[in-house]
Amino acid sequence: MEHRKQYHSLTLPGSGGDLMVEGPVPPETFIQYSFHEGLVAFRPPEEQQRAILGITRLPEGRVIIARTANEIVGYVTYLHPDALEHWSKGNMENLLELGAIEVAAPYRTDGVAKALLRVSFLDPYMEHYIVISTEYYWHWDLKGTGLSVWEYRRVMEKVMASAGLEWMATDDPEITAHPANCLMARIGKYVPPSSVEQFDRLRFRHRILY
Repeated sequence: MEHRKQYHSLTLPGSGGDLMVEGPVPPETFIQYSFHEGLVAFRPPEEQQRAILGITRLPEGRVIIARTANEIVGYVTYLHPDALEHWSKGNMENLLELGAIEVAAPYRTDGVAKALLRVSFLDPYMEHYIVISTEYYWHWDLKGTGLSVWEYRRVMEKVMASAGLEWMATDDPEITAHPANCLMARIGKYVPPSSVEQFDRLRFRHRILY
């Protein structure tokens, strides 16, 4: 499968000034900017920036960023599921995982997350992919936001739904480990029925439920 990428951007008015939301960005663009010190959901900012730089270099990898003139304040990544994840077992070239979405705390009231997703799906080639997002409550910034686990879940569902991702049932044990966890997915309009069937087999390990 050829992983075509078409750049798009938009200007997002923010409380601290306009932000540029753009991508997919190539490595040479990504490395021009510093990383906001508040982007710490997954690892220290410097380590996370290096990890995301690696995603920009993958054939299928897509990174959309929100930035000021000099600093990245939010991002979303897309790539094939990790080889250690159950979702990689189908070896589906047209299955992408929304690996991470993060916005620095001072910018979370500006609609940045939705803007990142909007720019992601402005590329018409995304209609050739099944895009999944595995929502695990232990990744959520409950302390920083002051939200309960269920309030945060509703926020995540609303943000993902803005880009067409829908809740989907699964018996994957990592997701069923806690009732707040969930699988969300968007099936592009050019995804063939055979791929949808293969994805359904991945969603349900116990075929009696499928």
